[in-house]
Amino acid sequence: MAITSYTILSCQSDYQKMEAKELASGNIENELFLGLELGMSQKTFYEKCWKMNGEGILTNGPTELSVEYQVEMPSSLPTKMRFYPKFKDDKIYQMPVDYTYDGWAPYNKELSVENLRKDVVNLYESWYGQGFIEVKSEDGNQVVFVKVDGNRRTRIFKKNLSTVRVEILDLRVQRELEENTE
Repeated sequence: MAITSYTILSCQSDYQKMEAKELASGNIENELFLGLELGMSQKTFYEKCWKMNGEGILTNGPTELSVEYQVEMPSSLPTKMRFYPKFKDDKIYQMPVDYTYDGWAPYNKELSVENLRKDVVNLYESWYGQGFIEVKSEDGNQVVFVKVDGNRRTRIFKKNLSTVRVEILDLRVQRELEENTE
């Protein structure tokens, strides 16, 4: 079951306080990973990925998240990271990223999606620092880890039985998009 949008319920006030505080700080955090950034032009994204592909760092992925990277996880378990940004006005404003353990099987407890989610949270804490809070999805059946750093919001959740999804978003652009649809 894929989750595309949710309302934060259980820690709503904590999350809202975090978001308001971070947006009010005026801090701009555009770093994603691998030298990619929120606000990067589509042309620059393609050039950087092409260069890393030529260096053997990135390959083409099998899905709509068409860039694949063999990421070094805190657990050291072999893991694929697949990503492809969303653009607004030719600039990255959102980066959905899917993670799967190599060799995942439903009977292999070590490679469970719950362990993968913990591993991904640890990875992002090593990249972006501590501070992820745990909230519930709208239906109450999904645990979501979320952190806001200035304009950058990062959400981590179970996408399906074998995949963890990370959504990194520029909240300023998201608010602009929401205002334009009202």
